Amino acid sequence: MAKGISFKHRGDFSKTLKFFNKVLDRDYLNVLEKYGRAGVDALAAATPKDTGLTAKSWNFEITQSGNDITIAFVNTNIQNGIPIAILLQYGHATGNGGWVQGRDYINPAIQPIFDQIADAAWREVERL
Repeated sequence: MAKGISFKHRGDFSKTLKFFNKVLDRDYLNVLEKYGRAGVDALAAATPKDTGLTAKSWNFEITQSGNDITIAFVNTNIQNGIPIAILLQYGHATGNGGWVQGRDYINPAIQPIFDQIADAAWREVERL
């Protein structure tokens, strides 16, 4: 005899359906746009400046694939195929054999934005 799982249910799924309908009605892309702009501002302010080009080259991209939404922060200052923001972050060799130490400026700048996104998402879940 096959064993299975059974359960009895009383009532309806109206509260569950209400929750899902509220989630579907929300425009999360507008919320992410707000945090995207805030992230770009934070990264630009934290980027080491020589000419200022790398600081001015921050942007963000929001992509949606199925149920996944991704926000990516990108820097378009690329010289000879090399992303300058990464050189500033991790360091790089010089032409005469020396080394320029990197400076962790990306993580401290963007972490508060990630925390704000997580807090806002949690507040939204609690509100529903």
